[in-house]
Amino acid sequence: QVQLVESGGGLVQAGGSLRLSCVFSGRTFSTYTVGWFRQAPGKEREFVAAITWTGPSTYYADSVKGRFAISRDNSKNTVYLQMNSLKPEDTAFYYCAAKNGLSYYRMVLTADGYDYWGQGTQVTVSS
Repeated sequence: QVQLVESGGGLVQAGGSLRLSCVFSGRTFSTYTVGWFRQAPGKEREFVAAITWTGPSTYYADSVKGRFAISRDNSKNTVYLQMNSLKPEDTAFYYCAAKNGLSYYRMVLTADGYDYWGQGTQVTVSS
């Protein structure tokens, strides 16, 4: 059974940085595409970034392009989300998700494209 554990969230001032980690276990990590999603109170879950298992290719929401960077270390079964120039509107619960062999970009960008989810980590950006 695949398990995902996020860490690295916290409270940071606007303009600051955080690095989230998503540790994967239970299957062969190198064949899984991993995405980050976030959900703010009263809002729907939204796509943030993803990194595919092949290539790899990376995808970003327009709202985070140029500020966030996703990467993966297959030797550590971990995906990272480096978040720079944080804004108050980045405040949300951040989740990582995984899907074996996912590469079709339309599914990479949507929550429905993923089979496994972590418990999430809170990111709060103060103004």
